[in-house]
Amino acid sequence: MTAVIETRPLDAARARDIARAFLPDGVLGNRWNYFYTRATLGSDPLYPAVADALRGTTAPLLDLGCGLGLLAHTLREDGVHLPYRGVDIDAGKIASARRVAERVGLRDVTFDAVDLSRVMPDHTGSVALLDVLQYVDTPAQIRILDAAASMIVPGGKLFIRSGLETPGWRARTSKAFDTFAAFAGWMHSAPRRYPSETLLRDRLDAAALRYAITPLNGNTPFNNWQIVAWRE
Repeated sequence: MTAVIETRPLDAARARDIARAFLPDGVLGNRWNYFYTRATLGSDPLYPAVADALRGTTAPLLDLGCGLGLLAHTLREDGVHLPYRGVDIDAGKIASARRVAERVGLRDVTFDAVDLSRVMPDHTGSVALLDVLQYVDTPAQIRILDAAASMIVPGGKLFIRSGLETPGWRARTSKAFDTFAAFAGWMHSAPRRYPSETLLRDRLDAAALRYAITPLNGNTPFNNWQIVAWRE
């Protein structure tokens, strides 16, 4: 593993502006998605990191495990205008992602409900795999990694964000938070196994990809890492 990359989350004003699109239509509507989006974008360095990795690329992007589609919003806000497709197992989140994307007029953006543990979409270009691997077992992790790596074209990028199987308080904090998110109903399931660095390196080496693995904790207490891979 290499040195920490200093990446900051969106500033409060930008996070608030994107989150406003997730407000309910009426005053009595559920504001969970608004507060979740605002808090996440204002604290998590993930989204600027993805934009930095993809800046200057032109290949279409597949976002595996897209949730509410926040990546599509942050990329557009940051001036990265790649064709985007997001898929997620949670049909409710996909419905919200479609509704909000249409509300704000995101162009060249689509969303579909897909269970990645069962099937992988057809795609060539770039791939984002953000906070997905810990929710499936090791054989499924290998299938997903191999499929995602096979989609990467020269000039494209594979961006993975995941907790890793490491000792320490950050790993324990990540597992506790992910478990609570499943208990609260926000995530589809509890974490099953965090991938090891060795597994990631083995699969990316097998796919003949170059890559860099760096911490992506920011100011959070979590055990987050980014893996950026590319084909030469």
